[in-house]
Amino acid sequence: MPTLELKRGEKNKTAPATVMEKRDLYDKNRRLTGRTISVGDPIPKGNYVLVVMVFIVNSSGHYLIQKRSKQRNGLYATTGGHPKAGQTSLQGMVTEIEEELGIKVNPAHLQLFYSGRSDEEQVFFDDYYLEANIPLSKLKLQKEEVQFAGWFMRSEIKGLFKRDKLMSNHYEEFLRLQNWLKNSGKI
Repeated sequence: MPTLELKRGEKNKTAPATVMEKRDLYDKNRRLTGRTISVGDPIPKGNYVLVVMVFIVNSSGHYLIQKRSKQRNGLYATTGGHPKAGQTSLQGMVTEIEEELGIKVNPAHLQLFYSGRSDEEQVFFDDYYLEANIPLSKLKLQKEEVQFAGWFMRSEIKGLFKRDKLMSNHYEEFLRLQNWLKNSGKI
């Protein structure tokens, strides 16, 4: 398992409320259009944005799951978000992990296991997998987005979903991951 380093001497970077973060727009074939939108703006018809998420699993087979802050709906989820304008999917994933959890990861350790498109939501999504043993004491959570994080067994994640405590789209991707892990002989 890779060792992860904390971001030393820096605070999590969050954009001030007066600075609007931009996202790239894609066409239906996932080609950049050269246009962007600000976070919170509606996605123009015929365009898409990119969403990334990661499932981090430790050597005991537990998954790092976070409880989102009340401003972010207060549900459990895995780490994820939208890459900033100009970032690739992988760069965006590294940024989200660093911002939300306060840790740096080596991009080479992130494994893309699924890419998809939702025409209804106007998003492309990339799902990543990372094997890493991260002591919870080393996490520096982004308070605006994450209330707490912990290691959960598969059965606990299923229980959260059954009690409507886990974001449903994250659970769908978790099930996709379980199939991928079975098919690749990892479980």
